[in-house]
Amino acid sequence: MDMRSDGKSEAEGVALMERLSDRPAGSTFSNIDSRLQIIDDLFSEIRYSLDLIKKYWGVKELVMMAFCVSGFILGTWDIGIGEISSGGDYDRWGIMGDESGFLHMKDLALIVSLLSLICWLGFIVMLWNSYPIMRENMLYLLIGMGFILFGFIRAHAENPDFPSEAGLKSWTWVIIANLIMLFLSTFVVRRAVVETRDIHVQRKHAHPDPRVIDRAWKDHSLFAWSSAIAIWIIFLNISFWSSTHSIAPSPGDLDFSFSLVLIHVFTGIIATFLLLTIVWFPEFMLGATEARIQSSRAREVSGEEVQAKKVEQGKCPVCNQNTSATMDEEGGITIPCEIEGCRGKGIVGSECKECGSKIPTRLVCINCGSNTPVGGHFGRVEAW
Repeated sequence: MDMRSDGKSEAEGVALMERLSDRPAGSTFSNIDSRLQIIDDLFSEIRYSLDLIKKYWGVKELVMMAFCVSGFILGTWDIGIGEISSGGDYDRWGIMGDESGFLHMKDLALIVSLLSLICWLGFIVMLWNSYPIMRENMLYLLIGMGFILFGFIRAHAENPDFPSEAGLKSWTWVIIANLIMLFLSTFVVRRAVVETRDIHVQRKHAHPDPRVIDRAWKDHSLFAWSSAIAIWIIFLNISFWSSTHSIAPSPGDLDFSFSLVLIHVFTGIIATFLLLTIVWFPEFMLGATEARIQSSRAREVSGEEVQAKKVEQGKCPVCNQNTSATMDEEGGITIPCEIEGCRGKGIVGSECKECGSKIPTRLVCINCGSNTPVGGHFGRVEAW
């Protein structure tokens, strides 16, 4: 589950958490061809993400998945009712008004439909409350889902056998809906998460040793997460197509297929699991270190980027006293030269501009006398 600050045990759990950089790189595909190393990296990262899910998902995530499964089952249940398989009354339609089709359903069908809506509402509310820094991006993903569903409904309205013998007009609805989803998921959500990750690594994991920085970049890889978005969109299309295709023919021509309903349920559950993972992972990675996940352009427009560029004062990791170390907006850490009589200062690991000596990588606290790495003076409580 996400790393909530509710006690020492969670902080200890984070500290003991295995990092992605700790895992050896796979070689199954790279042994065949070195250019296939990217596949080994993807599978290694997927396994790592699944291990994180098994370790950190708790009751809250299980309840959300239970809402999801219940919503699908209740929304498609027709055994003993016959409302869906019969095609319903095509003279009545809509959800509002005394003559709406929704209110003229069979009583049991109306009950399970309302229960399904309650389950989906519970899932969305829990998703909204559980991952606050991903709320805006979650809305974009839900809007994209709505466009894909609407696209398949319109396509089947033009041609109930879609995609068989479908013309350009029917395909246009689905193509436009998926282009909107690709824009929202890739150019809005993914860009916001990636650029927030970049700022997080540059400012929270600055270190004079480039090997430490390289490890931080690997630990914060979003390769598997980005792939999950693509897989999620594919399963969404399969789920929404199978659901609309199963009820598209007119009642007199309807040959109801329970196999299509099962495809809709199973692919829909997988898609919802992926959605939960897509929303959860950035929140887990960034923890409490970011107020919102936004693209760099959005930060500039809202003025948050300007505020974030203030110089940060270092604090002793032992006694929490302010030290002479400062971190600029690019993550560079500056401390005074340690040579007696020199008043120069510089970036950790560089040469002093006054005397030419090397700026040290450790700093002595004048309050408690502890000698600690300079990077530790800018530590934060975070998941990663």
